[in-house]
Amino acid sequence: MIPSDRIPTHPGVVLREEFLVPLGITQGALAEHIGIPAKRVSELVRGKRGITPSLAWLLAQTFETTPEFWLNLQASFDLAQSRPPATIPRLRVAG
Repeated sequence: MIPSDRIPTHPGVVLREEFLVPLGITQGALAEHIGIPAKRVSELVRGKRGITPSLAWLLAQTFETTPEFWLNLQASFDLAQSRPPATIPRLRVAG
């Protein structure tokens, strides 16, 4: 069972470890292939930048995945990072 306080893996790490490294593709080669600056790919892989909808489309087409795959990775990461430290009680409506 995965601990509830575990932060999901950043999508840039997934990109590097599940796609770039196994396929032998450099960050620069990916950037050139999809037509974005190499700095953008580097920042994504280092966790300094997130997946945007337009980047999700580019990665989906490149790696035969879906844009939802990439956006779901990002959403899971973002939600875990922004979890409030305290729980707010449920709103009770008088009725």
